[in-house]
Amino acid sequence: MPVQFSEDKVNSSEKDDLLVDGFLEFLVVEKNAAPRTISNYSHALKEFRNWCDSFNGWESCNSDDFRVYLFECMKRELARSTIRLHFAAIRSFYRYLTRRKGLKVNPLLDVQLPKAERGLPLVLTLKQVEDLLALPFKVQQPRQAPSWTAARDASILEVFYSTGLRLAELAALELSHFDFFNETIRVKGKGSKERIVPLGSHALNALNKYCDLAKVKEGPLFISKARKRISTRSISNIVKKYTNLAGLPIGVSPHKLRHSFATHLLDNGADLRSVQTLLGHESLSTTQIYTHVSTDRLKKSYQKAHPRA
Repeated sequence: MPVQFSEDKVNSSEKDDLLVDGFLEFLVVEKNAAPRTISNYSHALKEFRNWCDSFNGWESCNSDDFRVYLFECMKRELARSTIRLHFAAIRSFYRYLTRRKGLKVNPLLDVQLPKAERGLPLVLTLKQVEDLLALPFKVQQPRQAPSWTAARDASILEVFYSTGLRLAELAALELSHFDFFNETIRVKGKGSKERIVPLGSHALNALNKYCDLAKVKEGPLFISKARKRISTRSISNIVKKYTNLAGLPIGVSPHKLRHSFATHLLDNGADLRSVQTLLGHESLSTTQIYTHVSTDRLKKSYQKAHPRA
């Protein structure tokens, strides 16, 4: 039976904390939300609560409060994607309150958000990718680094580009996830949904070399100097290190390698549905955002198909 706000016997602050805790538990247990989603949603709710000087409880907030908050976010020149993420968390929270906790009115229903930006993602050229992948064995590694550091870093870059994995997916890989005979990898994606992704020969060779040098026999695939699972932050720093050394555009990240993976597949004739499956997207429209068609391919298609090209 829904818990009515008026009947809650704990004080207001404790009640608000319990509501948020219950919501986050609901996301984990019933929605199977990813840890990063939980973290982002928790952060968004805290941001609003800290901003609202006159906060008197979640049930007392109205549409005007959220319109003012939206205006303040825009004044701070936050990216539209960031604003939409914040409000997605708050909307989801209030849906939970109305459906599970007896709140009668959802104050977010009348709040209009700015449209999402649809800029084309940054994609590396094949030459830029090849130069990047060759770097770990060309640069001097720190003296205190294990002898297998270059092999590990090369494997990370190769697997990113060979599979298009998300950062969290790559960090979570276990050696047992690889089927070296069939040249595939089992990936646990968003919502704990599993998919099988092929692995290219260059990535396989890099992995075999790394595992041999680092003596990785079981457990986490990519490890630190202490032989613990390497963190997502450390992986991001590794990618950033080599993209800086390669002189690539600012902002190249693991996700940009994912963009490049998808776009290069399309440029070489892969169909959109296959790319959707490889990326682990539920919606084809999401894949279309990531996998814009290159100008060269558009020109070739035009010249081949148009009668007066």
